[in-house]
Formats: sequence, C-alpha cells, structure tokens
Amino acid sequence: MTSAESTIEKVNKNLARRYRAEQRFRLYGILSVLFGLSCLVVLFTDIIGKGYKGFVSTEIYLTVDLSSDDLGISDPEVENAFMQADFEGAIKRALYARLDVTDRRAKRALNALISSGASYALRDQVKRQPELLDSSHGFWLLADDDVDTWYKSVDSKSPFTGRLSDEQLTWLQTLDFSGELRTALNTTFFTSGDSREPEMAGIMGAALGSFFTVLVTLLLSFPIGVAAAVYLEEYAPKNRWTDLIEVNINNLAAVPSIIFGLLGLAIFINFFEMPRSIPLVGGLVLTLMTLPTIIISSRAAIKAVPPSIREAALGLGASKMQMVMHHVLPLAMPGMLTGAIIGMAQALGETAPLLMIGMVAFVVDLPGGVMDAATALPVQIFLWADSPERAFVEKTSAAIMVLLGFLFLMNALAVWLRRRLERRW
Repeated sequence: MTSAESTIEKVNKNLARRYRAEQRFRLYGILSVLFGLSCLVVLFTDIIGKGYKGFVSTEIYLTVDLSSDDLGISDPEVENAFMQADFEGAIKRALYARLDVTDRRAKRALNALISSGASYALRDQVKRQPELLDSSHGFWLLADDDVDTWYKSVDSKSPFTGRLSDEQLTWLQTLDFSGELRTALNTTFFTSGDSREPEMAGIMGAALGSFFTVLVTLLLSFPIGVAAAVYLEEYAPKNRWTDLIEVNINNLAAVPSIIFGLLGLAIFINFFEMPRSIPLVGGLVLTLMTLPTIIISSRAAIKAVPPSIREAALGLGASKMQMVMHHVLPLAMPGMLTGAIIGMAQALGETAPLLMIGMVAFVVDLPGGVMDAATALPVQIFLWADSPERAFVEKTSAAIMVLLGFLFLMNALAVWLRRRLERRW
C-alpha cells in the first residue's frame, strides 16, 4: 500500500466516523423532541381527563310547590320579599314528597343531596318570573358535590361513593332510573366567584381579578418599557453608566418572580400602606417584573430597523425626535407588541408575586375595579389544589385548562402580529 492510498483511507475513515457522529447527534435531537412532546401529551391528557368534567354539573329534577303562603311572600312587589322567602323549605318539602321520607334522620340525609346554593338559584328564577308563584313547577336543581362526584363516576368500574351512605345511594339510583338525575353545562363555573362548596365555586371572580391586574400591568409597563428602550438605543451616550444600566436590566430579567413580590410587599404595602389583595398592587408588582422583558424586546426591535431609514429621515430635514416617532417606532412596533404580549402572558401565569401581596385571600364577591379585593386565576388554582374535597380536583384541572387557553391565545396573537406587521429588509 502506497503512502497516498494510506492517506486516502485514513481520510475516508475519518469522514465516515464524522458522518456517524452527525447521524447520532441528529437522532439524539429527534429523540429529545419526541420525549418533550410525549411529556406534553401525558400532561395535557391528565389535565383534560380530570378537567372536562368540571365544565358540567349534576342536577336533580324536583316538582316544587311555590305557594306564597308557604314561602312567606305576602306581596311580591315588596323589595325584600324574595330575599326573606323560604325557598329552601320548599325544596325540602318537594324532596320529602318525591322519595316519601318522614323520619327525621332520613330527612337530614336526604337534604344533603341538594346543594345549599339550589335555593338561591330557585329564588333568582322565581324573582325573574313572579308568575310562577302559587303553582307547582318542575325545576332542575343543583346537586351536592358528593352526588356530583358519584354520578360522574357511576359508569366507571369503581364509582366513587365518598361520604354517601347506602341509603343515599339507593335514593340516587331511584332518581337516576326515573330520569330525574342528569349532568348539564356548569354555567356557575363561568359566572360566579369562589365558594367553600365545590359545586358552587366558579372562576369569574379570579378571571376578573386577572383581567384588572394584567390591564394595570399593560398600561404601566408598555409605555415605560418603550420609552426606556428608545432612550437607551437612540439618545443615551455610550459610557459606563449606560453599560451599568444595561447589565442591570438583563440581570433583572433573570430575577425570580417571588423577589418582585417581596419588593412589592415592602414598598407598596408596608411603605405606601396600600390595601392588600387588590389588582392595582398586583399590577404594580407585575409591572416591575415584566419591564425588563419589554425593554429588552423593544430594544431588539429598534435595533432591527436599518440605519438607512434613520439617515434618510435626517437627510430630508427631520429632527431626531421626528425620525424616532415617525419612522423608527412605527417600523419597530410589531416587535415591541410581540414582546409586550409575551410579557403579559408571563404576568398572567404568575402566582408567587401575588401570594406575597395577599391576593391569596378567599374572595367571594366579583371585583368591579382595580381597588376591589380580588384574587387571580393562577392563585385560584393554587387555592383549589390545596382544598381537601375531591370535587375540587376537577375544578382545579378545569381552571388550568381555561388558563392554558388564555396563554395559548395570547401567544398565538403575538405570532400573528409578528407575521402580519413585520417588514423584511
């Protein structure tokens, strides 16, 4: 074998080894992607499998006698007539008559099948339709969470009976056999606030709290972040002080979110004595957290504008402010909006800073503004996940599905804005 042939053989072996290494590296990448996708599939399957039942609730059909005398309504026109009426007693009497129960102990067990919120729903319906008074009508009434959990698992191999007694199960099977037990869309989940009773708990209060909090964050962080980015890119001199500011902005983007919660607790609540658990304080804290992200993305968008645009504007006699406002900012706005939406999505999913400023409080009433006590959707999920009732498991998963839906929509909006408004140079 000649020296030239030996060299060619060594080169070919080396190339073959490099090609095999490249193929292995490519295979590792494919396996990593598949592993990540499989983890997502398992996660979403578990969440959806537990959460889809949270969007429906179990109801019991009863024929209720709405006699004005029994309800204690002498004049329906009186303002508080329906508020003081005994709708709970009317439901109990209808339940006793339907299942022919007279024993006091059995009555207590039977009453436990109906949710404590059923009387309020019946009261609201009769208040809207006062012509229902002094007659008997059939109503689908909200069942207790134990009944709800059992009925949703009745088709499984091992139905969950929970705290239901054998006597209560017999009554429920009787109602189920006669078609007086059903599942329907759980509108309460979307229209009411939090509750100690799982079947009455909803996400509307938390959703409004998140909306007001993110609104405050957007109104504060976007203009401040854009202004800071414009100053640093177009006006700030390049010296050690601006370098220090840039380093600190980059470092703040990596600070754990709970640190901003501690900062908000120390400044806004302890120093300025602002109320706890209000969206205004939550928005201020999340503004501090999202500002570095918006500043960095806005600076990147401004840098992407070609220098020729600036030079042409200045060459035609525009001032520097006119050049920035009329040319640079409009061209950089798609990237700025994308960064702002991603920052808002990050703020929407944050829990730790809000826990530190007291937005973990149990709030039943729906907030009407940024100064009303409220909680946020991630915090609501945290509270439900810590509740001992089994029915809160599906509520937690359903709320996670709603939160993920909002996050997907916001990220999809960011991608759409980027593709719709971006200009290629």
